Amino acid sequence: MRSRSNSAVRFDIFNRIVHKTILRYQNPVTGLLPASEHNDHAWIRDNVYSILAVWSLASAYKKAADLDEDRSKTHELEQATVKCMRGLLTCMMRQSDRVERFKETFSPKDSIHAKFSSETGLPVVGDDDWGHFQVDSISLYLLILAQMTASGMQIIFSLDEVAFVQNLVFFIEAAYCTPDYGIWERGDKTNMGIVELNSSSIGMAKAALEAVNELDLFGARGGSASVIHVMADETQKCHAVLESMLPRESLSKETDAALLTVIGFPAFAVETPELIKKTCDEVINNLGGKYGCRSFLRDGYKNPRENSTKLHYEPWELRLFENTECQWPLFFCYMVVNSCFVGDRETALQYSEALDDVMVKSGDGIKWVPELYSVSLEDTPKEELEPGSQARIPMGRVPFMWAQSLYVIGRLIMENFIAVGELDPINRRLSTLKRPDVVVQVVVLAKDRKIKDLLATHEIEVKTLSEVSPIEVHPARVLSHLYTFLGKNEKLGLTGRKNRDVGILSTSKLYKIGERVFAFTPQRFDVSRNYMDCDISLMMTTLEYGLNNLSTCWKASGRPLITLILGESMLDNGKVHPAMLSSLKKLQNGYINGARVTFGTFEQFLSTSCITNLSFLGAVEEGQPDRLLPSVEKYLTDQMGKSAASLFSLLKTKGHSSQGVAMKRLSVRGSVRRSRSLKLGGESPEGLEMAQLIKQESTEELQTRDIDLVARSKIMSESQYGQLGLQEVVEMLAQSQTLDEQGDIMHYLVYCYGLDQKIKVQRTGEDVCVRDLLRTLYEAACSKKHWGLVRHCAGFLGKKVEDLSKSVTDLLVRQKQVTVGMPPNSETKISGGKLTSTELRQIIHEAYDGDESMAMLSQELLVYLAMFIQTEPQLFHGMLRLRIGLIIQVMAMELARSLKMKTEDASEELINISPFEMRRLLHHIMSGREFGIHKLESGYSIVCDHATVSKKYIQKVRKSSRDCLPPPKHEVTPEVKRKALSVSAIPVPSTIMEKKESQDGSDEDSDDDIERQGSWMRRRCLDGALNRVPRGFYEKIWKVLLKCNVLSIQGNTLDTCLTQEMTRGEMKFALRVEGALNTIPEPEYRQLMVEALMVLSLAAEYEVVAHFGQIVKVENIVSMANKFFLIDQFNAKGDATLCCATDHEGNGGNRGQPLVCQGAAGICRHFYDSAPSGTYGTMTYLVRACSSVIETLPKEGHIDCSIA
Repeated sequence: MRSRSNSAVRFDIFNRIVHKTILRYQNPVTGLLPASEHNDHAWIRDNVYSILAVWSLASAYKKAADLDEDRSKTHELEQATVKCMRGLLTCMMRQSDRVERFKETFSPKDSIHAKFSSETGLPVVGDDDWGHFQVDSISLYLLILAQMTASGMQIIFSLDEVAFVQNLVFFIEAAYCTPDYGIWERGDKTNMGIVELNSSSIGMAKAALEAVNELDLFGARGGSASVIHVMADETQKCHAVLESMLPRESLSKETDAALLTVIGFPAFAVETPELIKKTCDEVINNLGGKYGCRSFLRDGYKNPRENSTKLHYEPWELRLFENTECQWPLFFCYMVVNSCFVGDRETALQYSEALDDVMVKSGDGIKWVPELYSVSLEDTPKEELEPGSQARIPMGRVPFMWAQSLYVIGRLIMENFIAVGELDPINRRLSTLKRPDVVVQVVVLAKDRKIKDLLATHEIEVKTLSEVSPIEVHPARVLSHLYTFLGKNEKLGLTGRKNRDVGILSTSKLYKIGERVFAFTPQRFDVSRNYMDCDISLMMTTLEYGLNNLSTCWKASGRPLITLILGESMLDNGKVHPAMLSSLKKLQNGYINGARVTFGTFEQFLSTSCITNLSFLGAVEEGQPDRLLPSVEKYLTDQMGKSAASLFSLLKTKGHSSQGVAMKRLSVRGSVRRSRSLKLGGESPEGLEMAQLIKQESTEELQTRDIDLVARSKIMSESQYGQLGLQEVVEMLAQSQTLDEQGDIMHYLVYCYGLDQKIKVQRTGEDVCVRDLLRTLYEAACSKKHWGLVRHCAGFLGKKVEDLSKSVTDLLVRQKQVTVGMPPNSETKISGGKLTSTELRQIIHEAYDGDESMAMLSQELLVYLAMFIQTEPQLFHGMLRLRIGLIIQVMAMELARSLKMKTEDASEELINISPFEMRRLLHHIMSGREFGIHKLESGYSIVCDHATVSKKYIQKVRKSSRDCLPPPKHEVTPEVKRKALSVSAIPVPSTIMEKKESQDGSDEDSDDDIERQGSWMRRRCLDGALNRVPRGFYEKIWKVLLKCNVLSIQGNTLDTCLTQEMTRGEMKFALRVEGALNTIPEPEYRQLMVEALMVLSLAAEYEVVAHFGQIVKVENIVSMANKFFLIDQFNAKGDATLCCATDHEGNGGNRGQPLVCQGAAGICRHFYDSAPSGTYGTMTYLVRACSSVIETLPKEGHIDCSIA
């Protein structure tokens, strides 16, 4: 008899472990694995992880088996794996109705259940009785399904199952913006059933989407009908959000051990090595222990102090779990496997030895991995005081199948029985490797011969649309509609893809439908839907951004291909716009905005482009996959035959107006301007009552204005328009000569008669709606670049800027709060969740009380902010909330300052700025750079204003430091305590520029002082409006709360109990502090409060006193600092003597009393305009004020507050 090899003997040992700890529990009917011998609940996640060991062992047997007996074990283990995966698939397919509902609602109540009965495959708990919505578990299933299919196993048997898996892709593709309960099934760590956005869920979803994309679920035996399709833009969104969140797990969790599954095996979702290391270090340093890793800080699961009879924790209760959280050996297993994947055998051995020390031996000699280790109740106080000092005991399930499986995988890899590539046949582990540079292919087409000839005069050769046959070119909305047929299955009641967004990654492919080839233009360049791109300069900027995005995010095979169509509407008075000409020349040169491009034709690029076959458009369910669905064929035919709609000519009528009509025309002039809600002086706008009577509709274009007849009669009788009849207004409209006049008249018609009011055109005898006339005016204003009127008409027509929903989502998922409306009384918070563009439009327009122009401008700014946060995230450092209304006010103030105009005129000028210059103005404000605004004949130019900023001053600005002082050493000497409140030790807030006192007193400094007059005031206004705070600000406030019972910020109290509810780095704590600061309406006063809080934080950090007392009122510190400033000004005969410094006691600046200088919140404007440091700097006075206000500071003795 043949003897067996040593490897086969070792295989038998592993086979015995797998059977004893995993396969012995597998249900023979359903194939599912129960949680334990006494608990028949089968979790999707646990089953997938547990069966991985079986699949791994089968792979090891397959390549090393030397006897028929061993080959039979390979088959046995593979079939056990298939049975488990198919059992999970069957359970989920029984809930296909929930998948269908979830695509519409995104509600956790409509989610697939997280666990089933291992005996029946049916749900075991109700919809509301468990945190079922767990994106990571469904994503994990899809990821491992892709890996196993790629290895040669066949798990999917029918096209119905293919359709269901495709719908699972739809289920997880919005993970980047859909809060769930996460891997621990609890959501927010208070365990109160609050879902939150989790990095571990987003990372697993991103990995799954990439793994199943273009995967044939039938393997080598499949065809085009069994291929899974994923929209590349959804994957990229997950990637961007994941990298912006790491190493944070969620709002309530600073970090989480579950992130090890994302940065390593099995997801390998992070592509930046530095971020992988940073996240791993954060997990190990904060959560690592002798027995494993804690799941997250203050986790109460199976903690000896946990009250298991309650369904949730009290907020104060979380503090009890600190330093005594249970430790999971499971994460030692992950560290072993991850170290093997990166080839770090030393680290793998280190964690393998640590794992061996905490494993439990069974009676038959097999080592078991327990679920977790907990400290005993009696040892809890000692462990809390000295973490890691007490012995722990194993608890929970022993063995824990999930961990046992990973232990077996780790041993198989370390003993070289399987290679890492066998566990990762689709090569996800290579995601960190640098990809070759992407060359973006660009095809520019002319809409007609005239445009082609015009471009030829500039040596730019292009083809017309009719010359690119047989390739058909369509707008992105056609591709969006075609993708709605993906995943349809009548037998399962699945209706296909609901999400209609199509990004630039998807439109940069060629698509094959039958024998026809299609190209699609980017969604952002559909001028008929997006007035912002009627601004050619902005369109070209957007193009450059899109090309750069393509070059950095493209991962598909083949090169990206972007198609642009140039029409007459893109010309500038019949000529090629300079911005467009410049961009086209750059495209010809092959380099634009950091991206490599090549300019050519479809014929040149056909062989190098990425081509996707839309095979799902065939009649597969009818048994004719080669024939297009009749509905698809009809839709494509209709798109080919569409022609542009004709426009009404009423607004273009020319003629001589009578004197009577001309006089009446004066009564409606300025009605658009009077509808503005932006008033920098705080006045209530005229006509606001009229605007509030209008209901905001949520359709693509506003339906009939449902204004109460009595209210409408009141408007017509009390307004200055009341003497005009409808026909007289129509006659005025026909005789009007300018767009401004037409806009005022249309404004009146919409308010008083509604959009559906029929008007008879006497010249032609036809009836037209006010809506149609308004749309014609909108198009004329777009053509003439009358941007104020464009925005106003767009608001009335119910238009939405392109990508509004995506833009808001991009901001929210990066942990930024967004509010719209004018402060302080009409701000509305845009909450998280999957909001459509229509829903967002309604929220925004309601927030502005019917001011259509400001509502449309807010939509624009949200799109620009989303662009910035993707390309320049550093602009948003220190900002948690974006207050759009306040930003608009600051923009108008900057316009008034630069152009030296009245503030009431600045808002009107702001509305008329072009989208391109609006974007530039916003960028300059966000960046904090000095800039100037110059009015030109064609509009405005916003440039860095170097002429008004001295070279020395610019150098000083560049020296501004964003980082706070390093933490003090453990031993604080009396000398350090004595000098802790020295001004030199106080970090200047990150957005307040540092000013050093001159050592030589040169005349150049005097010149700089003149140039800087008003600059500190402006800087504080900007930073206060943008809600900027220094780095580490919120963590420092957490320490301040440990030193006092209550911190009062303008009447809003922060209690020390918050430190028991939340950890120092928790985002929820930062939001609480930021919420208190945002109740301060004056941005410059808010910023002084931030500076005062920084002084307090230094006093806490350097242990000046043990406790600050019961209540610390920050507003009193600022008020006292202002008083000290005025006293010094009076004594030194400073500038403040002209306004507030009226006596030697500093009584001119008490809050509540009117100031001569009209400084906000009773603070002298000269104090606002003081530099942070220096003899008369704000920090000097804030330090002195802290010394006076803090109750526990010694009244005698000496604290050095001198300038270092």
